[in-house]
Amino acid sequence: MKFQQRLAVAAALGLLLAPAAFAGQAPAPATPAAPAAPRKLISPVRGEATVEYTKPNTKVTGGNVVTVITIKNTSTAPIAGFKLEESWIDKTGTLSGGDTYRHPKPFMPGEIITVTLTTPRNARMASNSYNFTHANGTVKPKNVPKIVPTT
Repeated sequence: MKFQQRLAVAAALGLLLAPAAFAGQAPAPATPAAPAAPRKLISPVRGEATVEYTKPNTKVTGGNVVTVITIKNTSTAPIAGFKLEESWIDKTGTLSGGDTYRHPKPFMPGEIITVTLTTPRNARMASNSYNFTHANGTVKPKNVPKIVPTT
């Protein structure tokens, strides 16, 4: 019997003290926060895309030849599967090395990226060339002295 009395007293105290315990807490929001807007899909460039690039900065670092290029997408749509290939040839025209960069996501309009290409140094290396491509066509590169970000 004493157990039942103690249980009744504890329940009564709980009901009396509960409003005081929750009085300091903020009330729960009446409406849940709106979910974030879904991402809008944009169709990528089909056919010829255009990019601007700065003069490549090529340096020998240790046993590698490192080339750094800044590239800006000047197309009106994203470029899907953007790829830059550097090929080194010797004086006889034989391929003597190269590197490839592939952008991991769509290259958005106005976006500026810095590409670093690293090729093991070869004594036969004489000159290099660049090939810009993308998944849905060709890329028309334009060499500019400086890339200015769009605002």
